[in-house]
Amino acid sequence: MTKELVFITVLGKDQKGIIARVSGALFKHSINIEDVNQKIWDGYFVMTMLVDISGSTKTIGELKKELSVIENEMSLKIQVQQENIFKSMHRV
Repeated sequence: MTKELVFITVLGKDQKGIIARVSGALFKHSINIEDVNQKIWDGYFVMTMLVDISGSTKTIGELKKELSVIENEMSLKIQVQQENIFKSMHRV
């Protein structure tokens, strides 16, 4: 099966449960986390994830909608982008 990779970026004031909420939503829909990087900078949480959605029945649009609930409840900024779009935007 061909992977369908998507970048997820999470930004916001550091608080308990961010990783649990986001990764739990991904797990619930059979979305595999390929890579994750997170850091706290001056009280702000920053996380990037590369996930494979090929095993999920969720579309990117449906995933964005579900993550927007977490975004609103936790006062975060969550961005979801297909890998090819992300790469073309950040090409040097």
